[in-house]
Amino acid sequence: MSEPKTKGGRAVRRSVTGEVVSDLMKKTVVVREVRSVRHAKYGKFVHRTTKFHAHDEKEEAKVGDVVEIEETRPLSALKRWRIVRVVRASEGRVRGEKDEPVPGLEPSGQVPAGSEPPGREPPGTEPPGTEPRGGQGVAP
Repeated sequence: MSEPKTKGGRAVRRSVTGEVVSDLMKKTVVVREVRSVRHAKYGKFVHRTTKFHAHDEKEEAKVGDVVEIEETRPLSALKRWRIVRVVRASEGRVRGEKDEPVPGLEPSGQVPAGSEPPGREPPGTEPPGTEPRGGQGVAP
């Protein structure tokens, strides 16, 4: 049998580079790795994504940073990786900062109170002498 690769008496640990997608937990970040894999049947390259929960002892990584992580012993139910270094820091975001809602842009499906989409009137507010479309009225 072949021996595992060793470095100073310890097995070489897997290393992954990815982007931090969440930093809302204490001393933990979620890192997304995107890799290109050739499709078995069609031969086209497709992107595959994997998320890793990584330990960030100094809490230095923030959303958008590109970090290098390496495999380690289990630290919790999900954490088996730790941050080695921040490869490229993102700009303008502070660790733990949540997305602020943009004024005037409401989540889909919700309309602010008192406003209707343009060109649409609430039912029963048609001007006198007009019928709503699709009515059973006689054409003039």
